[in-house]
Amino acid sequence: MKRSVPFAAAGLALLLGGCGGSDPDPAQYGSDPALPDQQRGLLPAMNVADPAQWGERLPTVPEGYTITAIATGLRIPRQTLVLPNGDILVAEGRGGHAPSLKPKDVIAGYIKSKGTTQVPGGDRLTLLRDPDGDGRYQQSVFAEDLDAPYGLALVDGDLYVANQDALVRFDYRDGQTRASGPPEKVTNLPSEINHHWTKALTASPDGRFLYVGIGSNSNITERGMTAEADRAMVWQVDARTGAHRPYATGLRNPTALAIQPGSGTLWAVVNERDELGPNLVPDYLTSVREGGFYGWPYSYWGQHVDPRVRPQDPEKVASAIVPDYSLGSHVAALGLDFSVPAMGARFADGVFVGEHGSWNRSEPVGYKVVFVPFRGGRPAGDPVDFVTGFLGEDGKTRGRPVGVTVDPRGALIVADDLSNTVWRVTPAQSAAGDRLP
Repeated sequence: MKRSVPFAAAGLALLLGGCGGSDPDPAQYGSDPALPDQQRGLLPAMNVADPAQWGERLPTVPEGYTITAIATGLRIPRQTLVLPNGDILVAEGRGGHAPSLKPKDVIAGYIKSKGTTQVPGGDRLTLLRDPDGDGRYQQSVFAEDLDAPYGLALVDGDLYVANQDALVRFDYRDGQTRASGPPEKVTNLPSEINHHWTKALTASPDGRFLYVGIGSNSNITERGMTAEADRAMVWQVDARTGAHRPYATGLRNPTALAIQPGSGTLWAVVNERDELGPNLVPDYLTSVREGGFYGWPYSYWGQHVDPRVRPQDPEKVASAIVPDYSLGSHVAALGLDFSVPAMGARFADGVFVGEHGSWNRSEPVGYKVVFVPFRGGRPAGDPVDFVTGFLGEDGKTRGRPVGVTVDPRGALIVADDLSNTVWRVTPAQSAAGDRLP
């Protein structure tokens, strides 16, 4: 009987998968995206491409760039951190333990599981080192027995790791290959239920504060507002004492954080709500204002009210900040980092965004790394595909990008949690003279 559950779920999904309506043009990018009417049905459209092996294939990168797999056989790599000596730390794990509330949750869980690796999470940090600079990296375990580590930050000899349940700290010396002991807890993080378990992390330019992204415990408060205490927000944490406070709220699932060089402004990518149609609601890239409210759960993209939320809060809706830049609906942005000139003139000023890919559309979107160009410190223009081919022309998916990290020496590091690979993209010398199309 147990084997019948996924088959029943799959059958019901096929019968009702069209309830979300047809998929219009998904290109809704920039500061003023087209927002269609809400579509609500018994089930949203659900589809995840079947996984396949890379074999001899590689992801596709722009002309003048090369991509190489520098680590394979990992245990669900999520986010990476380039250390001062060029070593790379990889956070590996799988978290979350939210129970299903409705039959649709069971179906959605089955659909999403089709597009994930079957490898158990590592609950560890892996160190990658290229000892002689030939592009061949050695792998070793830096720390283990963690709890679904995700966000990483290094500040003045302190290595911070955001587990799903706590922010912890290791002592770190340049060139160290193994943690010298167990980590010290800085502060607990909300982990009861943990519908959105990932805890994004970055540090202020002076290292005094850490910023932790904490996702909601539901799509739109189905578990009640009590379950959302201290969630759907970015925390500001005192790195020395662990004292924390809400820095910005109403961010449904802030999955990656980064500090803008020069300005010191905090930026985030945020995964928005589901079940309002294939082109609602856009996931987004935004600067994060101290004390700002970004709408969840009462509204989206500023003052667009979500009628499913009860009770309504018109005062909160009126205060909701419009995000800076739409990435498109359901792309599932999970990675963010600012570029540097060493990445070549075409991609020198802007951010790279890792898009894990949709599960709740009949036509998949995302499944790639994009570059959002900046001018004058703000996003400007459509996103440019930078690493593609994760979703093949055959409809199979061979990888799903998560974290993206810029090596200041001139490389983009991409964690792929489906094929359990870390990729490295580097520009040729000639790329420095290119311009954005």
